Amino acid sequence: MKIAIGSDHAGFELKSALLAWLHQAGHEVIDVGTDSLDSCDYPVFGAAVGRAVASGSADLGVAVCGSGEGICMAANKIPGVRAGVIRTAEDAELTRRHNNANVACFGGRVTAVAEAQDALDVFIKTGFDGGRHQRRVDLLAELDGEGR
Repeated sequence: MKIAIGSDHAGFELKSALLAWLHQAGHEVIDVGTDSLDSCDYPVFGAAVGRAVASGSADLGVAVCGSGEGICMAANKIPGVRAGVIRTAEDAELTRRHNNANVACFGGRVTAVAEAQDALDVFIKTGFDGGRHQRRVDLLAELDGEGR
């Protein structure tokens, strides 16, 4: 699977660990940055992950900042992205099964590497349930076009 990954400085260490873990698991990884602990702006990297997923360059995305919240907001600004903050494997499963999430967002300051790896493994392996959830995902897609 092709996975885009990005972070700001606060998420850099967790992003680096997840990137290595994804490579080891056999995934093709597109690293959109950042590449250091130097202070930078999470919207740049959340949007870059979102654009890679929305364009089809990547199947899924992973975005990391300090809490996971800001970079998630940035990713969700890109039409076609359904990003969710993931804290647990259950979060990962439900965002995929019910929301057809395509970007997993983690907080480098609040999530341990092992927890993030477990949750990301579930995120990658879980499919969308469809059914009654499809209508809701369609409504989210309609929101992408509002205000244009």
